[in-house]
Amino acid sequence: MSAWYSGRYGVSQLLGAAASLSDDLRVMRRGFRWSRPRPRSWPEASPAIPDRPSNLGWARMEPVRSLRFLIQRGLMMPFTEAMTHLQVEGGEWVEDLDRPAILAANHNSHADTPLLLHALSQRTREKTVVAAAADYWYRRPLLGRVVGLWLNTFPFSRTGGPQAVLSSSHQLLKSGWNLLLYPEGTRSSDGRIGEFKPGVGFLATETRAPVIPMHVRGSHRVMPRGQRFPLPAPVTIRIGKPLEVRRGETSRAFTTRVENAVRQLGAGSEEAAVAGSWIDKWRATAKRPR
Repeated sequence: MSAWYSGRYGVSQLLGAAASLSDDLRVMRRGFRWSRPRPRSWPEASPAIPDRPSNLGWARMEPVRSLRFLIQRGLMMPFTEAMTHLQVEGGEWVEDLDRPAILAANHNSHADTPLLLHALSQRTREKTVVAAAADYWYRRPLLGRVVGLWLNTFPFSRTGGPQAVLSSSHQLLKSGWNLLLYPEGTRSSDGRIGEFKPGVGFLATETRAPVIPMHVRGSHRVMPRGQRFPLPAPVTIRIGKPLEVRRGETSRAFTTRVENAVRQLGAGSEEAAVAGSWIDKWRATAKRPR
């Protein structure tokens, strides 16, 4: 007990520490009043770097998969059908994939993902994960969890080197999942296709997974950039013949070939190299052993 009365831990010292803490909290409160003008000596405000998101592996496990099936079949697909009366051409290419594939589509609006998932067969949809921009959808943890549950997303980095692209994608493909990617990297403001980023070509070159080109027409009218609520408008999705990396073909050259295929689908091309011949489509729908 002698230490308590020695002056080192007395009542006056405790009161002094409490007063000092109160002063510190008062200073901190002034710093958190962001609505006031910022002092000139402060640096410009900038968004904090979010924590690196996980690959949301829980979204691909039970009972989450069953819950997502109910949400998509009971809510998403009927609503999508009622709003867009979706027309799908070339659905044979995604009816029964015999190995994991990369689905590469143009990007017009936030309505694209529900529409593209609607265009897939049930068997393919259940084995498809969607690349969602890590710097957009995962800045807020709750939003990231919601889209992970609803659409089976995984964080996809739009910046950085090839390793950032391969970090989760390669493992998902090896695990038997199809990847739905938007190679443009961002949404178009007028429905026109932008230049494809080289990530899709690099991923296909490294994994040897086939790439299925897909073109969405009309979704920019359903949910234009900046629009919070969907509007009714007709949408058409065209699906092309799977593309594979040729011997000696570079990743950038393959990316260009995928981009050209998506553009030709949007232009209505019926060439066998783009849309496939009738015999190719018949083979794609032939029954495969389970």
